[in-house]
This record gives sequence, structure tokens and C-alpha cells, in this order.
Amino acid sequence: MDRYAAAKSFAFAGTVTDVSPYGNGHINDTYAVTCQNGDGKVRYILQRLNGNVFPDRAGLMRNMIAVTEYVRAAVLREGGDPERECLRLIPTSDGQPYLTDENGDVWRATQFIENTDAYLVADDAEMFRDAGRAFGKFMQRLAGFDAENLFEVIPHFHDTARRYAAFVRATERNAAGRKDNAAAEIAFALARREGCDILTEGLADGSLPVRVTHNDTKLNNVLIDVGTRKAVCVIDLDTVMSGSMLFDFGDGVRAGCSTAKEDEKDLSLVDFDMTLFRAFSEGYLAGAGDSVTENEIALMPAAARLMTLECGVRFLTDYLDGDVYFRTAYPEHNLVRARTQFRLVERMEALADDMKTVVTTAAIAARHK
Repeated sequence: MDRYAAAKSFAFAGTVTDVSPYGNGHINDTYAVTCQNGDGKVRYILQRLNGNVFPDRAGLMRNMIAVTEYVRAAVLREGGDPERECLRLIPTSDGQPYLTDENGDVWRATQFIENTDAYLVADDAEMFRDAGRAFGKFMQRLAGFDAENLFEVIPHFHDTARRYAAFVRATERNAAGRKDNAAAEIAFALARREGCDILTEGLADGSLPVRVTHNDTKLNNVLIDVGTRKAVCVIDLDTVMSGSMLFDFGDGVRAGCSTAKEDEKDLSLVDFDMTLFRAFSEGYLAGAGDSVTENEIALMPAAARLMTLECGVRFLTDYLDGDVYFRTAYPEHNLVRARTQFRLVERMEALADDMKTVVTTAAIAARHK
């Protein structure tokens, strides 16, 4: 089914006049749909889900339906605007929450939240702080949701011990014959294997609460109001699953607090920005409110380091396997990516005490707000 036929299968308010590619996502096919009705033009977002990345799209959509309905109810209780603060699935013409076409492709549609944009890099620390607040608020609004009922879209996604086991197997296999080229990086990763299961063990023994997690807390997954520059809505809910809020906090820090690109070759340019870390920590804890436990607060700095280490190990594993998972532009691309992550880990290790102070101070401020 082409995008126009798919768009005409949804209960949009008006006649479909245009369906154009939209955004910079690399997984799903995303389109902006323009409709004409008596009141003028109205836009929607239409997406075809990637079946290679998400084999069980029905399970993914069950998660999205449940989570968006729950968040929408929370926004209404708070007196907010659910049309701007929460994604809303537009039903198909026959009342279904999503469309499965004759080829087995799954399509979904949501409202288009006007006067917002997604930013790859924060304009300043205030924007990053507000993005942190949005992710913290997302977690807080779902604090009462039974996360155990969610479908596991990507099994063991943040099981760092399993990621390490896969890395060790890749090292032993040496499928691409690259082991000698990565000797220093392999040694770096292996030296930090101990304690890599601290978060998954905490979930297993109950010392960390099982929560709804977003699992892709990059800045560009928060829509920012173009006028006020404030965060409006958390988007991209494909990887919503059960887990620890420390996964989301840690990955948000990993993605947003580097001074360089993820594939920067010059490691002298790669550093950990404490100003951005402070901003994100303050925003996240302010948004999360009193739903965060003392144990979670204590582990927030470690989670940032661990999620960064895990990402580096994944890049290194793919390099050793011959670049079978991440898209690469040149043969050493995944090795370069691993090096930038490991450089950030080194800087976090050096700044561990400062990071702890920042989080502790931010937690106190959030609770006395």
C-alpha cells in the first residue's frame, strides 16, 4: 500500500491533499499528511513501522495505546492540554487503532503538534534542562502504571551483562578479523565488566522499582515549542517497555552531555559537559517529583556511566562482528563510535564525585520546590 492509500484509510478531519516525507528518523517511514476541510487545513503524522526492527508490531502498538491513554488521563487531571502534551492515535475509518495493509505493513497516525520542532542539539542548557524535565514528567505520569503488563519490544535491551556476554563471544569469534585492531578498546571494556549488572540486579531483587521506560531519551524525541522554547511532548514511543528509570536518565545523559559528535575521530574534542549534566539532572528530577526513590537517586551518576559503557560495548561488538547491526559509513566507523563512548566513560569516572554532588543537590531542590 502506498502512503496516499494508507492516509485515506484513517479517520482524518478532511480530505487528504498531500502526504510528504517528514523528519529525520532512520527507522520508520514518517509522513506529514495535509487535509482540507471547511475550517481550512489540518495536519497529521502518518508512519509505516519498520517490520525488520520491530517484528511484533501488534505488541508495540498495544504498548503505545495503553501508555498514551494513561498519560492523556494524567494530563487532563493536571489541567493540561492533552492535544499538545501527549500523542493521540487517530483511528482508521473502521475504528481500529492502527492499519495493517495487504502486505502486512503496519501504519499508524497521530495528531500533528503544530508550532513545535525537534532539535538534534540543544541551543543552550535551558533547553536541555526542559527536555530532562519532560522525560522526568513522562516517568512521573506513568508511575502508577503496571509496567509488568507491557510487551517487551526489544528483549533484554538494557541488560548490560547480556551485552557484555555478546561482546565476549564476538571477541572470541573474531568474525571480521578485526580483533587485533581493537585490542586497546577490548581491554578497556573487559576491565569494566565487573558491576555491569547493577541495574538489572536491582530490578530483579526489588531494590529498584520496575517502571515504564522510554528507552530512547534523546533530545530530538521531545517536541519543543518554537515560541517559548519549552518542551511540549515526548514522542517516539516505539521502545516503551518495563525497566528502570535509570536506563532513561543514563541514556539521556550519554546522548546529550558529550562535547562532540558520537563518531568524532579526534578524542581531544570529546569531553563530558558538567553544565549540561547539571541542567538535565535538575530538569529530570524536577519533572519526576517525589516519585524517585533514594536508591534511584544514589545510582543516577553510575547509570549515566553504565549506559555510556553499554553503548560503547555495543558499537565494539558490531565492529568485531563486521558491522551487521549499526549502519556505517566507513570500515572503522563502529570502532570510532566505541572510542568516543569510552572516552566519555573515562571522563565520568574522573568526575564521579562532582556528578554525585550535582544529583544530590538537584534532588534536594526538587523535593523542596
